[in-house]
Amino acid sequence: FLLQLKAQAPGSAEELRCLQVINQQQEGSSLEELISNQSCLKLANTIKAYVATVTENVVRRSAVKEARRSYFNTSEGQVPPKTAGKPSAHLTLRPQSLAQDGNSKRFGNLSQSCRHAIARWEDSTIHAHLQNITYRDGRLRVNQAGKYYVYSQIYFRYPSDGASARVSVPQLVQCINWKTSYSQPILLLKGVGTKCWAPEADYGLHALYQGGLFELKAGDELFVSVSSLAIDYNDAAASYFGAFRLDL
Repeated sequence: FLLQLKAQAPGSAEELRCLQVINQQQEGSSLEELISNQSCLKLANTIKAYVATVTENVVRRSAVKEARRSYFNTSEGQVPPKTAGKPSAHLTLRPQSLAQDGNSKRFGNLSQSCRHAIARWEDSTIHAHLQNITYRDGRLRVNQAGKYYVYSQIYFRYPSDGASARVSVPQLVQCINWKTSYSQPILLLKGVGTKCWAPEADYGLHALYQGGLFELKAGDELFVSVSSLAIDYNDAAASYFGAFRLDL
């Protein structure tokens, strides 16, 4: 800009001298000559106004560019990632059979009354979700240490065998197990239901719910086991398993 002014007034020694004074301000020269000379002061104000205008235009263009980028990213579904939320999980049941119960051995030594580990859960349906907790092969794995509320409900659909149902009364058991660095799982919660259904009923229906608050460490795992896999698999709202961290 200073060179441009020089080119516009090549014959003005006064303006050239003022430009030289202004140019030397960054080296700590005195302002006395600039202030005392009205021509120099006017020229300095003109330069200041020009710099302010250029700066304002640069800032405005930058803001517009950023706003456009944000708009198009949102329009194309490229929403900026959100901060990770608190750990939580809610799983719903997937069909499984007693024939698949051989997989229970890999869960460790389980209580005889709760010996069937549930190895198949849904984690990505409209009823289920995972957030900062890992799910794999029937287990929830905690990634962040803290106090967790752990819960489960199983909706048993236990078949009766006619007259034999009058004699044999099934005991329905649900367990939530905790797997740590220790080799064998630890029983956290156990729910029991004993029902006597009408002899003419084809099925006996019974839901068991339980939940509790536990201190868990990163790497700990949770899983559910039951006394029988005779469960209603058609209702995602009836059988579920989950956990979420509380800030206490």
